[in-house]
Amino acid sequence: MDLKIKGKTALVMGAGGGLGGVISQTLAAEGANVVVADINLDAARETLDAIESAGGKGLALAWDLGDLAQVETNIALIEAHFGGVDILVNNTGGPPPTPVSGQDPALWLKQFQGMVLSVIAITDRVLPGMRERRWGRIVTSASSGVVAPIANLGISNALRLSLVGWSKTLAREVARDGITTNIILPGRIATARIHFLDEKKAEREGRSVEAVRNESTESIPVGRYGDPQEYADTVAFLASAPASYITGSVIRVDGGLIPSI
Repeated sequence: MDLKIKGKTALVMGAGGGLGGVISQTLAAEGANVVVADINLDAARETLDAIESAGGKGLALAWDLGDLAQVETNIALIEAHFGGVDILVNNTGGPPPTPVSGQDPALWLKQFQGMVLSVIAITDRVLPGMRERRWGRIVTSASSGVVAPIANLGISNALRLSLVGWSKTLAREVARDGITTNIILPGRIATARIHFLDEKKAEREGRSVEAVRNESTESIPVGRYGDPQEYADTVAFLASAPASYITGSVIRVDGGLIPSI
């Protein structure tokens, strides 16, 4: 299928590795110019190197989502280099695993700024250009915890859920401008983040990482962790022209893990 995004400009946050890195390379393979943004510039450059080695075009940017002052500066750089952003992939890092109760308000505030307020600010900055061009795609990566809260990921469950309400509301506001906005939920995708969470659970429970992983995969109907490419392919479709009638949705890429309808 031709996704019809050749020549479009995509901005992928958290693109220095993990899901963001694979998403970036997948969009580039479809012909998009990809801006690879990450707090670690060296990691962003590694992703860009992979894109360029495959014949794609892109730009690497250092971007700390906790610093809202960087939004205007970095978007202006992108506009000077490629023009306006057509595709925005909001992909943020996860907070430390903790219970939801008893956390320092300063920790809540820090995570809210990096995980929620930054997403809103970046989106607001690129929306006028999308509206002017009458075309835009906004895909926001959240977590399966917004549907079925995950134990010991209290901050993530709470803050990512706020993005679901924001995205659904925004979808109605921009739909007639040719802009779609959707939430995508990873289940247990085989990334460094999932390995880290398995390690922490093993430490808490005094078990081996292998035992924790086996138990986890047994709970997934397809019997395995997801491949990052499977997730990236779903993001790429939501960012495409053929996906123009999908908006305000929450799409699960979870191998059937989430038990609710």
